[in-house]
Amino acid sequence: MDSSQAFGLAHLWAQSDNIIRAVALILLVMSITSWYLILSRSLRQLRARSHSGAVEAFWAAPDLDAGLRVLAERAPESPFEALAQQGAAAAQHVRRHTHSNTLGGKLDTDEVITRALRKSIALSTAALESGLTVLASIGSTAPFVGLFGTVWGIYHALVNISVSGMATLDKVAGPVGEALIMTAFGLFVAIPAVLAYNGITRANRVELSELDAFAHDLHAWFATGARIAAVPGAAPRAAEVATGTPAGAHGAA
Repeated sequence: MDSSQAFGLAHLWAQSDNIIRAVALILLVMSITSWYLILSRSLRQLRARSHSGAVEAFWAAPDLDAGLRVLAERAPESPFEALAQQGAAAAQHVRRHTHSNTLGGKLDTDEVITRALRKSIALSTAALESGLTVLASIGSTAPFVGLFGTVWGIYHALVNISVSGMATLDKVAGPVGEALIMTAFGLFVAIPAVLAYNGITRANRVELSELDAFAHDLHAWFATGARIAAVPGAAPRAAEVATGTPAGAHGAA
């Protein structure tokens, strides 16, 4: 057996004990899970970017039904379509079941639409944050799992030395190699997970800020029949989120 085979992964796996193998399998499962979440969320972000302009196309539509069709075509199954659909359904429900033109009736209408928009934003927020807890947990715990494999590998090496009575290279190199590889595996799992978590979190903050602004415009339109005009010189909320400025509560009104 040549030296490359003696210190290869197959040889290290063959000579390792059950604990080292369990650590390696745990890291493998964590890596597969994190990469699945990274790829699935990256594809979702790509689809979300393709929806750019759908909101302005909605406001450019001649009526509400046409605007909803535009969102269904240009941003299907997006939080923006769900928000508009929820607001339209709430407004239609109020028109059907409210027959009073009193001040109390108008306040109830405003409250129903507000609650519907907030509910839609809450559901969209939960969907956007799905999987982030797992990704953060993998990024924070994988180095320690690898470190445990390192410690156990060194312990394994010391046991072999004590049994053989000789601190020869062939008795030490294998277990120490296991220890170093476990450390490398832990970092290989953790680093992509941490970077992806930070990137996805930032993208979610931007999207939720845009969704929050769309909800305020929808609420104003359902309440007054007109969209709130943009204030000249006002900083875009998405830019504030991108720089880390808190966007505030993601409510509708």
